[in-house]
Amino acid sequence: MPSYQTTFRDEKWLRQHVGGLLNFYYPTCIDHRFGGYVSQLSDVDGHVYDGKSKLLVSTCRFVFNFSVGKMLDGPDWCHSAAHHGVDFLLETHRQDDGGYPWLLSGREVDDPQRTAYGHAFVLFALSTAAKAEIPRAGDHLEATFQTIDEHFWENQHSLCKGKLDSEWNEVESYRGQNANMHMCEALIAAYEATGDERYIDRAYSIAERLALELTDEGDGLLWEHYTEYWTHDWDYNRDEPAHLFRPWGYQPGHLLEWTKLLCHLSEHRDDAWLVDRARHFFDAAVENGWDDEYGGFVYNFDREGEPLVWDKYYWPLAEGFAGAARLADCTGDDQYWDWYDRIWDYAWNKVVNQKYGNWYFQLTRDGQVENEAIDATPEVKTGYHPLGACYDVLR
Repeated sequence: MPSYQTTFRDEKWLRQHVGGLLNFYYPTCIDHRFGGYVSQLSDVDGHVYDGKSKLLVSTCRFVFNFSVGKMLDGPDWCHSAAHHGVDFLLETHRQDDGGYPWLLSGREVDDPQRTAYGHAFVLFALSTAAKAEIPRAGDHLEATFQTIDEHFWENQHSLCKGKLDSEWNEVESYRGQNANMHMCEALIAAYEATGDERYIDRAYSIAERLALELTDEGDGLLWEHYTEYWTHDWDYNRDEPAHLFRPWGYQPGHLLEWTKLLCHLSEHRDDAWLVDRARHFFDAAVENGWDDEYGGFVYNFDREGEPLVWDKYYWPLAEGFAGAARLADCTGDDQYWDWYDRIWDYAWNKVVNQKYGNWYFQLTRDGQVENEAIDATPEVKTGYHPLGACYDVLR
């Protein structure tokens, strides 16, 4: 076990952890039959339980992972693995109209819907690959941005609509913060890859609208669900607090993810509210979301701050330690390093698969692995959250 408060902050140890995550997936994830990646690897031992499904997001996350691996001077195969994914994205997943369907089966479209969430990850993957000097990635940033701008961006709201069909027609009135959060993340990456001010301006607009204006119009925290006019929908999925993508209530994981993003954005925009709001979100996440009895973050809490679903998912922990590190750096307040260590200690002892180096997807409240969920979760288990969080800390 790492030495508490020393190893978790050690650059060499963090790089080794990134290497362990990459080694869990590589080379099994490289699909030589259909192209792209296989992301359906069991949390327990890494065996493949679905070798055909190609979720857009999981492909993009693998491109990100291997690009980061290259930028951290990882094994030589990081370059070829990232290049492999970029080629699949551009040659197979991308359609003639420039759009990316949600899901392929092999090389055939299985779910044709186009989502802001998925296209945000395309922009994020290509931007990160461009920074890593992966061939072709940088050549397609502008076209991807234009596709997003034309079909998803709602200029009157400074935010993106969510889901469209294969003809770019809107299929639901729902609006959500999650897709826009990842669009903000992608735009920051695009700016860092190109220096083009349009990207950082758009990222700032999204952050200002969601994390400042709409937050202030609500309870003072960032709500998940909105109407087509971007007014708070306080009742959406009220009866589904455990929904995997759109649960009712506040999600500590997303408050922590916004903490990280706002601190990141403050590197490029000198507005005091960015760090102030990041601090507010982090403090609320740990106050209402941290389980003082068993450790870890609950899945969500209600508008009064009471936990709704006590299960512990892996990704809020990763976003939590990254957000804590960024806040400690931005504010100079050591309490955030204390939280960094505390979150890592729980993750290392409960969530990291000590034999194989990956992270378990979901635990019970008392820290037991949810065995029935291991091979039933969506095909997005690529290690993106912990790997990206380690990269964030190393940066």
